[in-house]
This record gives sequence, C-alpha cells and structure tokens, in this order.
Amino acid sequence: MPQMNDTFGPFVFDRPRRVLRKHGAAVAVGQKGLALLEALLAANGRAVSKSDLINAAWQSDNIEESNLAVQIAALRKALGTSHTGEEWIATVQRVGYQFVDPAVARAGEAGEGANPPSPASPADKPSIAVLPFLNMSSDSEQDYFSDGVTSDIITELSRWRLLSVRSRAATFRYRGSTTDIKQIALDLKTRYILEGSVRRIGERLRITVQLIDVESGNQVWAEKFDRQLSEIFAVQDQVVRTIVSTLVGRVMVADVERANRKTPNSLAAYECVLKGNSLPWTEPHGAAEATRLFAKAIEIDPNYGMAHAALAFKYLDAWKHDTEESSMVLDEACELAKRATALDGIEGSCFSVLALISLHQRAFETALQNMYYAIELNPNNQWNSGDMGIIQIYLGHADVALEYFKLAKEIDPFFAPPWFFMCMGLAHMLKSQFAEALAAFALFPVQNYELSALTAGCHARLFDLSTATFHVQQCLQLRPSFTIRHYLSKQPFKIAAHHEAMEETLRLAGLPA
Repeated sequence: MPQMNDTFGPFVFDRPRRVLRKHGAAVAVGQKGLALLEALLAANGRAVSKSDLINAAWQSDNIEESNLAVQIAALRKALGTSHTGEEWIATVQRVGYQFVDPAVARAGEAGEGANPPSPASPADKPSIAVLPFLNMSSDSEQDYFSDGVTSDIITELSRWRLLSVRSRAATFRYRGSTTDIKQIALDLKTRYILEGSVRRIGERLRITVQLIDVESGNQVWAEKFDRQLSEIFAVQDQVVRTIVSTLVGRVMVADVERANRKTPNSLAAYECVLKGNSLPWTEPHGAAEATRLFAKAIEIDPNYGMAHAALAFKYLDAWKHDTEESSMVLDEACELAKRATALDGIEGSCFSVLALISLHQRAFETALQNMYYAIELNPNNQWNSGDMGIIQIYLGHADVALEYFKLAKEIDPFFAPPWFFMCMGLAHMLKSQFAEALAAFALFPVQNYELSALTAGCHARLFDLSTATFHVQQCLQLRPSFTIRHYLSKQPFKIAAHHEAMEETLRLAGLPA
C-alpha cells in the first residue's frame, strides 16, 4: 500500500487531503505550491526538471519558468529552514529543483543513501565557512546567543547566490576544536573562513568578526560591534545584516583582485561578471569593457542568469545616454532581464534589474512588484535597497527613496557606487532641497553631462546664476547635443508635476530646450 503521508522535520504532508501541517497546524501554502511539494517529495531525493514541475503544478508546458521560480520561492518561505539552517529545496543548476532532507543528506555523506549533487567547484564562486562564534563570557547561558548569531549569519549568507556557503551542520562540527584553520578549510573545501566571538563586558556585549583568506593567509576584513546588553535582541538582526553585507562586499573585492591577476583568456564566466562589475561604468572605456565581459560570460555559459542581468543593465544604461529616440536597445535589455529571471529565479539581483528596466518602460506596477520580490529574496542586499530608492524617486516618493538609500548605507557602510550620490541628489531636488542635492552631487567621483546639468539646475534655484552658467557650459562641452526635452524623455517620472518641475529647473539654469 503506498505511503499516504510524507514526514520531514516538523512537517507532515497529507497527500490525500493535500494539506501541509507543522506541529499539527496547517501551513498556508497555495495549491500550486502543494503540487510542487508533492512532486519534489515523490522524487525521493532526486532532482526534478523544471518542465516536470511546471506540468505537475499547471498541467501545461506553456508556462514561463519565472512563474515556477515565484512559486518555489513562496514554498521555500513557507517551509523556512531545517534545524541545521539548510533550505529544504535546493536548486540544481541547469536541471531544476531537489527536495533535500538534511538527515538523509548526512546519511548520504556517510555512504548510507543516495549521493547528493556535486557541489559547485570553488573556482566557480567564492566558498565560505562560518565557524561557531566563541562565547568569551563567563556566563555559559550566552552560548545560545553565540550559536544564534552564527546560524543567522549562515542563513543570510546563503541568500547570496554569488557565494558558496557551507552548512551549519558542516561547520558546527568544529565547535571547540583545536584543528588548524587551514585544515578546516581543506576539509570543507572552502577558501574563506569567518571566525567570531561574543564577549560580555559589564552591561555591554562585544561581537568581533574576522574574515580569513586561507589561500593567502591574509585577514581580509575585521570588525567589532558593541551593543547594550538590554537591547541586544532588538538589534541582533541589524548586527547580522551588517556583518553579512559588509562581509559579502569584502569577499567580492578580494575576488576581483584575484581575477585581475589572471589573463583575460583564463577568466571563467563568473569571473567575467565579477571583473565587469568592478570596472568604472561612469567612464566610457570602463562601460565598454564591462559590456564586453558580460557578453563573454554569456558566451561561456549561456545559462548564467546573472550574466544576462548584468548585460541587460548595461543595455539599459546605454539606452539612457543614447542620443537616438528608438526604444530598440531598451527592448533588448528587457528580453535579457526576463531571460535572467527565467534562468535564475531565486537571484534577487535579476529581478532588481528587470524592475529598473520596467520602470524606464513606464510599467510602474511591474517595476514595483519585481523590486519588492528582489528584496524579499534577499533583504540584506544593499544594492536592492538602493534600486528600490531609485524606483521610489520616479514614483514620486522622495522621502521613501531617501529612507531606502539610508538603509543601503546601514546594511553596508562601504556602499558608495557613483549612481548612489546622483540619485540621492535627485531625491533632494524633488523635495526642493537644492543645497542638500548639491552636497550629494559633490560626492560623485567623476564629472559627466547629467551631473553638470542637475548641478546647474540646483544653483539656478539657489539664485547663483554665475555658477549655474559655468555648469551649463561644462554640460554642453561634455554633451554638445544636450537638450532638456531629450534628457527628460529618458526620465520616467510618473507624476507630471515632477516632470514639469525638473523641466523648469533646467530651463532656469539656461540649458537648451
């Protein structure tokens, strides 16, 4: 007689009634999510292709893969993580998805079950292991807090698809171990090790972290976080978020340096994207080389979602600064971004790029939905917060935009891409805070025609017409064909009054209509 229920962790899936329960209580999962769960459980640990999953949930193969990705993400959210901090549903690149019971996976490691899928090669993307944080306090009850911080960091790092993160089960075996860090890295096949400690000092807690590049033996990053003991649980999420996002940024910088030491012909697809992202896009040669590297990454790996998203963004950028009226390049960018989300439906950055492109197509609701989904997939991604700020500017919510920009800096204190200061200044302009806008523009690292135009407008509003004239001349030297009409045709203000106010500001400066 076939088994009527599937049990895993605290869950029971009642097949006949199509109900998922956790500790006896029903879990809110839609019918498509339940159909997907049933198909994944029925595979007994084997990977299930995307086409088979689509057929199981929609009884049709004429469904875009992005719909499947959305349902899988919702199902993952409903299930949460196992007691080891691992996802129940794993992505199997170029195949589909796989249900992974951590207990079965550990048995497989011991040779008692089916072999798990082969992990990505360390050469494909940076690999990192987070060792259990040490409790340096005399209070043994602080052990649970140390473990909680470690587990939270592992869980949040796992959201970053650019990293290969070792599971809690793998790293907690080294609690209290005297094993040399290089041996741990060798055992876990990882390049980076994150160590940390928690110490109580009176009524304060100090959390220290350090990131070690085992390959070189160098300390990549170290930081201390001091918090009041009374507020520690309230700010635990903030501490973890800051550690994770700053850590990711430092890993990316270290890997860019590593990639730069290689000849271009030796760069793999991942490293092409990494190196392209590190180039100065505000400079023509940097933008052109980044575009070439992203296209090369797709040539190396046609199924690499992030490469498609990166190239889509470069096409969007090219369209914004193009003197032509055609939307052809913008349409091509949209197709690339849609392809990116279809290839990698759980990488928030792919949806973020699609959101920005939808914004410039003036599909405002689509833009907002994709941006919210990107943040849901990875709320600790400072770039997603910054991109949401951009969208809020053009929707007419300058105050909200500034809050998202502030959040991006809170998430990663090192976050300072050039566009960030341009967009922050634009938000202040919409609030008629022209002095604050100029302060933001002053942080932009290079001079370009758009910055000169906006700076001229701010000085004009502040009745400093001589300085405004200087920046107008600078704008026209950099872009002789500049006109207010063409520039604003690429600015997707939803509210007509904001478009008109910006037009008036640029006219006051003396820029050509």
